[in-house]
Amino acid sequence: MVVLLVHGLGRTRRSFFLLSRRLSSYGHTPDFFSYSPWTESHESILARLAAKLQGLAETETEVGLVGHSFGGLLLREAIAVVPELRVRHLVMLGTPNCGSRFARALFTGLPARLLLGTCRECLVQEAWFRNLPGLSVPYSVVAGTAGWRGPLSPFNGEVNDGAVAVSETLVKCDDQPVLVPSLHTFLMNSRLVYRHIVEKLEEP
Repeated sequence: MVVLLVHGLGRTRRSFFLLSRRLSSYGHTPDFFSYSPWTESHESILARLAAKLQGLAETETEVGLVGHSFGGLLLREAIAVVPELRVRHLVMLGTPNCGSRFARALFTGLPARLLLGTCRECLVQEAWFRNLPGLSVPYSVVAGTAGWRGPLSPFNGEVNDGAVAVSETLVKCDDQPVLVPSLHTFLMNSRLVYRHIVEKLEEP
């Protein structure tokens, strides 16, 4: 099965090197969508991703989708544009589905505004998260738990992955996230994540 991997802000397709190797060894075909928030607008990135999904939809076969962090948000938006895409399962890794207080604090300043362009505007606006389309495809949420929870933590003692709290990864309040003892940056390298993806791709 083709599995499209979409990286997060500040990362590249290389961040999926280990996961793609593992998926290949299991007989799946990893595919990648790359983007650059420094040189592209959010609208341009989304249009290219929707075109990528449209191409996959035209094959009339089921596909798997994996998005890390902001990549999961991009997939949520693009899936709504291509409803004919046959999605076996969407796995979101550390995706701040209802916003991230850490991102709002980090990306509000001028340097982040210059570096991340209009993608940064999405992350700091709570209204943008409220307007994200719902999901009509099978999905699961993976959340890291290795973040600091002590004094000076921006998460007020909540379990987190260093960038996103577990509670911030939920699409719906009754979601049951898969908890992984990992930091945000390295979620895709966890064996637990790989096994979860393979398990979901095998579900009928």
